[in-house]
Amino acid sequence: MLNHGTSIKALFLDIGGVLLTNGWDTQARRDAAKKFGLDFEEMNSRHRVIFDAYESGKSSLDEYLNLLVFYEKRDFAREDFKEFMTSVSHPYPDMIKLIGDIKHKYKLRTIAVNNEGRELNEYRVRTFHLKGFIDVFSSSCTVRMRKPDKEFFQIALDLAQVKPEETLYIDDRLVFIQAAATLGINGLNHTDIASTREKLAAFGLHETLTEHRIL
Repeated sequence: MLNHGTSIKALFLDIGGVLLTNGWDTQARRDAAKKFGLDFEEMNSRHRVIFDAYESGKSSLDEYLNLLVFYEKRDFAREDFKEFMTSVSHPYPDMIKLIGDIKHKYKLRTIAVNNEGRELNEYRVRTFHLKGFIDVFSSSCTVRMRKPDKEFFQIALDLAQVKPEETLYIDDRLVFIQAAATLGINGLNHTDIASTREKLAAFGLHETLTEHRIL
């Protein structure tokens, strides 16, 4: 059944790189190493080994930091490092508005499908009020597996109670879209808001234009 000219009933939404800046990416780790006087190459090498467990909800942020930074005595506080980790997150207001508008206009279910550790995920959801337009958070820390695991996307479909062909998945990383496509999920590779508007329109999802009235 069409919904105002579109067959899409649900949006799967990546968070970092689409709605917000990336939470704890390579540049953030590089900046942290510089700020706290750490060896970036050593820290990043440790990160690559241990981060999957944190993002999959199998270790806490403190456990991750114990192995990343605090495996030896430091001259700075753990809480200062955590504060820096959260400080690098910023919203993309225009994208948030666009998705919120599309959701409400077409009465779409919205499911977050992002790889992120629990504490950082909870901070970003709370700080940027993501519950205001996202219905379900099928995040890696919650489902205990990470993209591009095929089962990750199947769980999101089950939670949304939609068919793959009724779903549009928005992500800035093409490889994840390609992974979801093996289940028949439609994909939209986000690079900038202008092209994303055009791609949404191609699926019959048109942003509501604000009418300016002269008083």
